[in-house]
This record gives sequence, structure tokens and C-alpha cells, in this order.
Amino acid sequence: MTRLVVVTAGTGAPSVSTTLGRRLADATVAALGRPVDVQHLEIRQLASDLVNHLVTHVPSASLRSALDAVGTASGVIAVTPVYNASYSGLFKLFFDALDEGVMKGRPVLLGATGGTPRHSLAIDQATVVLATLWYHWQGAGGVKRKEIGDFRVTYVDGWPIPAVVAR
Repeated sequence: MTRLVVVTAGTGAPSVSTTLGRRLADATVAALGRPVDVQHLEIRQLASDLVNHLVTHVPSASLRSALDAVGTASGVIAVTPVYNASYSGLFKLFFDALDEGVMKGRPVLLGATGGTPRHSLAIDQATVVLATLWYHWQGAGGVKRKEIGDFRVTYVDGWPIPAVVAR
């Protein structure tokens, strides 16, 4: 079965990043037209585990489970809030904790949320660079929160990914 893991780094409850991640997942499942196992990871719930892992290099059971879910997914949606023109520290901590090469060849859709259109620059200027340097990822592009209403389907290695329709 196709497995999609949605990783969101919002710190609030409810979180705009989580909302965007859920909408992107719904659009992806609809585009596939077949059953998909979708797992949502709100990494704010793993924040203390991530900090402990940073200093001990030993993941907790819940963090190991989350990392394994990402490492075995058919595709990943990763959404971060934008702080100071970049992804959040929580987002970086999580992806730093992944084993090297685990994302290689895995389709990834990046999303960013922020208060102004300028925040969308963080996808191309920071988040894509991060993903490219670490994982040699198969990028599907990025989506900004403001544009979640209009989708079309794009294919990356046979994996349909929702993308923003140009206005």
C-alpha cells in the first residue's frame, strides 16, 4: 500500500502548518484515486525528544518511530512555518535526526506558512537547499499557505503530488 507521511513543524495548537499539511495530504489522496495510508507527524509533540537526541544521539522510542515512518514512506509532505526568512529550528532538528541518505530518491512536497507573500521565498531560498544538500531529494516543488485553494496534479516518479495552479 502507498504510504504518505506528513511532517508539520507548527508550534501552535491548532497550527496553520498542520492545516496546510492535512489539505495537501487530502489533495494527494484524491489525486491517487486509490487507498493511501496517511500518517501525520506533528513534530512539536516530539520537541523535547528532539532536544534530548541532539545532545545524547539516542532517540526516544517515539522519535525513532517517527523517523522510521519518514524513512519508509512512499512520499513525504513537509511543512514548516517561516521564521526570519527560513524554516523553523524544530523543522531542522527533525530532519537533522534522520539517518544520512534515508530521503534519497523519495518524493517530497515542501510547504511553508507565513504572514506575507515574502515568506514563500523561504521554500526556494532555504528549505529546498536544505533538502537538496542533505538527501539528494526528488523535489516536487513548494506550496504556500495562501494558495492552498487551487491544485493540479504533477507526477514525480509516478507519485502524484498536488501543486499550485498559477494564477
